Amino acid sequence: MPSAPPPALRLRCADKTLDLSRPVVMGVLNVTPDSFSDGGRFFSLQAGVEQGVRMAGEGAAIIDVGGESTRPGADPVSVAEELRRVIPVVERLRAATAAVISVDTSKPEVMRAASAAGAGLINDVRALREPGALEAALESGCAVSLMHMQGEPRTMQVAPVYADVVREVREFLRDRVAACRAAGFTEERLAIDPGFGFGKNMAHNLTLLRHLGELVSDGLPVLVGLSRKSMLGKLTDRAPEERVYGSVALAAIAALKGACIVRAHDVGATCDALKVAAAVREGS
Repeated sequence: MPSAPPPALRLRCADKTLDLSRPVVMGVLNVTPDSFSDGGRFFSLQAGVEQGVRMAGEGAAIIDVGGESTRPGADPVSVAEELRRVIPVVERLRAATAAVISVDTSKPEVMRAASAAGAGLINDVRALREPGALEAALESGCAVSLMHMQGEPRTMQVAPVYADVVREVREFLRDRVAACRAAGFTEERLAIDPGFGFGKNMAHNLTLLRHLGELVSDGLPVLVGLSRKSMLGKLTDRAPEERVYGSVALAAIAALKGACIVRAHDVGATCDALKVAAAVREGS
């Protein structure tokens, strides 16, 4: 059965406010040469901007620009290189679309530069735990998505272990939310992400998805990133670029469980699925 509709939520993203009374799509824009699904396709400035504009046209409420791959085994990127990749794209997409521009980073220097360039959301896989990140995000005025990750990208999928994955993820996110509140964040600037595939095996991912309503019940917008993940490769025996149908199925399930923001590579198909899921959830 679908979870009950969450209370009306809004996310304050600098000078924009996202209405999350119905789930929205965050389009994935990897301006990297090595991301797991589309690495290299949008690495040039022109290709990245064109893809961002295309996703906004397909219905994405948020465009998430990432200049450092966080796939398992990925090598780190310098601050200078990440800035070179990300900031021009943020600037141009802010001017060319009405979407909220998000920056997928853990580096305080990139957070500051991206917010100055027009970003309204910081999507941090390390949940503002890097030195200086909490302060940079607070000063930016951006909303922040706090994600759970066990370990670091290079090694997180080697042998993830939990005694109770739902309890441990929920406690971690509660602790990070508390740290943000203590620093001065208001609730309207915070979202949480259980981090599917980040230090979690198939059983952990499926358990988290089944119990997603427990995170939703804590009252903050829940963001999920399930698009083209390796769990779909195991379930469907398909390559990343062939996982559209499986990704859309997971998006609809997550929305029925109460997710407010769904991160997706295939924006148009996911938007359609979320419209259907929202209608089912609302009984209309």
